[in-house]
Amino acid sequence: MEEKRFLKLSDISAYKISFVLSNYVWRLVVNWDYFCKETIGKQFVRSVDSISSNIAEGFGRYGKKDKIKFYYYSLGSIKESLDWNQKAKSRRIISQEQHQYIFSELDRLPREIHNLISFTRKKLND
Repeated sequence: MEEKRFLKLSDISAYKISFVLSNYVWRLVVNWDYFCKETIGKQFVRSVDSISSNIAEGFGRYGKKDKIKFYYYSLGSIKESLDWNQKAKSRRIISQEQHQYIFSELDRLPREIHNLISFTRKKLND
């Protein structure tokens, strides 16, 4: 008899990508000077951190609509993070390579989150 396996947060691709990205941004920002940290850094870290934290919170919710609401919040945090990433590049706080890496990860996340939303809609009765 096959044991039923439940989905874990660590199985979700969007969560894994956003978690790694949030730690990458953190490692960059902790090395910035005080002014950059206070103006852009804190906001940048918060917006990137909120992508994975909203996915985690949604995952922990019981109802389908509640789960999906938090997944949509994470999409808003992606847009905010894209803005901070662009500002950091424009103000020469991060390199072109760092900007490009962050951008490419943020660019692939909406697809992953929409897949998670679709999966949630199909699999959960609510």
